[in-house]
Amino acid sequence: MTCTSLSGAIVESQPCGDDSAEMTARALQLRLRQQEILAELGVLALQGTPFAELIEHTVVLTAEGLQADFCKTLEYLPQQNRLLVRAGVGWGADVVGTATVGADFESPAGFALRTGKPVISNHLGKEDRFRTPELLLEHGIHRAMNVILQGDGQPYGVLEVDSRSEGEFTEHDIAFLQGAANLLGMAIERQRFERDLKAALERQEVLLQEGNHRVTNSLQLVSSMLSLQAASADSAMREQLQEAVARISAIARAHQRLYRTRQIRSLDMGEYLTDVCRDLDDAAAHCDVQVAIAKGIQIATDRAIPISLLVTELITNAAKHAYQAGTPCPIRITMVRDGDNGIVITVRDEGRGLPEGFDYKKSTGLGMRIVSAFLTQLQATLRIERRTPGTEFMLNIPLAAPA
Repeated sequence: MTCTSLSGAIVESQPCGDDSAEMTARALQLRLRQQEILAELGVLALQGTPFAELIEHTVVLTAEGLQADFCKTLEYLPQQNRLLVRAGVGWGADVVGTATVGADFESPAGFALRTGKPVISNHLGKEDRFRTPELLLEHGIHRAMNVILQGDGQPYGVLEVDSRSEGEFTEHDIAFLQGAANLLGMAIERQRFERDLKAALERQEVLLQEGNHRVTNSLQLVSSMLSLQAASADSAMREQLQEAVARISAIARAHQRLYRTRQIRSLDMGEYLTDVCRDLDDAAAHCDVQVAIAKGIQIATDRAIPISLLVTELITNAAKHAYQAGTPCPIRITMVRDGDNGIVITVRDEGRGLPEGFDYKKSTGLGMRIVSAFLTQLQATLRIERRTPGTEFMLNIPLAAPA
């Protein structure tokens, strides 16, 4: 049976109408994990992860989020009218970078590319709408989903997930897959925008200031939309959306400072971090974020933003885990110079303390994984001290990346 959903997806062998069955606890856990994955991909896209690395992260995390055996990004090759497997998980080395599928309307991936409509094929062996690609037949694929992957002014290609199991992909799954594709498309556009800005900088720096102004407005719009969505979400989803708002606001603050000054290559880290902490004063569960930060420390913009995101994660984690709901939650932030080439930032709470044996490097939580990623990027170190009461996180960060 074929039906078109409200979202426009072309769905095969899936009943039309509302599904009134109550979601199981396992399904709810999977949906929450999917939201975490989208948040993680969003952070990777915003921090400027190289595209080749980003598409590898995307296929791995998308396959995990859909509990699928295979996932791949397909790049459209106009001259050949084919789609090339550019990155993938589950596929052999002879497939990635080499194998292609048709980009015509008779191909599920081609149909998604040409029409922009998501495609679900839950029974490829009985599929009568499309030609099943040989690549899928050779690997025993039973079901597949395809969504368009937008690029720089034109479609980049398709994001596809495939499975050998006999289950069925649903509308929830297609929404998650499209979300991952949208984030990847945003990264493609962002990297194109950055290339244009770099070239324009040699001619006229005011163009970059205008770009920062527009990015700020866009990020503020995204932040407002997430805040509105959080207001109507359940408690678990609301918490995740509020954390995403805090991350986006930290980046928006940097761009806001950039377009207000002629100095675009560096930021006063003290003033910038003070602004970020002021924003978090309300966002971090209404905790009292107190700052004692040295001013006049200039840091390159491409380091200042990940530093602010790192501090944002530590503040958010303290607000989320250190205190019981409804109790006062002071969090103190300090920043001082560490000689001529570094800074020390501390984040101190007075909460319940960390559990025995806690090791942030082994933590599976999204917040600590983001902290670890930024520590690596900045080549910084983190020391954790147990206080009475509470916990103090101490960051040693070089002003510039070591040679």
